[in-house]
Amino acid sequence: MNNPASSASVHRLDRSRHAAPQVFERLREMILSLELAPGTVLSRTELATRYGLSQTPVRDALMKLGEEGLVDIFPQHATVVSQISVASAMQAHFLRRSIELEIVRTLARDHKASLVARLRATIAEQMEWLEPESIEQFSALDQAFHRQMYEAAGVPQLWDLVRRLSGHIDRLRRLHLPVEGKTMAVVRDHTEIVDAIEKGDPDAADAALRKHLSGTLSQVDEIRTRHPSFVTDH
Repeated sequence: MNNPASSASVHRLDRSRHAAPQVFERLREMILSLELAPGTVLSRTELATRYGLSQTPVRDALMKLGEEGLVDIFPQHATVVSQISVASAMQAHFLRRSIELEIVRTLARDHKASLVARLRATIAEQMEWLEPESIEQFSALDQAFHRQMYEAAGVPQLWDLVRRLSGHIDRLRRLHLPVEGKTMAVVRDHTEIVDAIEKGDPDAADAALRKHLSGTLSQVDEIRTRHPSFVTDH
């Protein structure tokens, strides 16, 4: 398998934990970061060799990736990293927006200085990773910012749900982030959301979040033009 899944960047597994979830997590991270691009063929045999496992935990990991729509499994033939589905991305966006609009309104009605301080600290960290070569660090902090709001609203399990369903829109976002000015726009949006929460203004928080979450899907045509083989409408 001549692809990044067999490269030295894949670390050894933690033998104190079950293997299949770790393989799933590693491959999922590589797919979402586009280290494993759409169309990449994943060999169960070579993955098993790479991780020093039997094929059973690798098969289980690939099946779970298939359940999330991140790979297409062709029995007795191949497993391939799926194209990015705009239809799936739109559904994940609808779910996330619905939940997070309620979250920011809740946080604005019951604004706490400690939460505002944590969110502003995360934004300050993001400011240190604005350059294109720092996309992975910036993206991780972007996720941390939103996760902090779910936790503050008392619904951390909903964050886990959203993450499981967001593989397609996360990949679209990963293609969009390197566009000039995008990372700074994210920082501005985050700042507007926190400003509204701090002021105790649910309507302003609602408006800031709507603007923030609309960015990537509004650029689907441009993303598709740059990466035609990666994106499908279905």
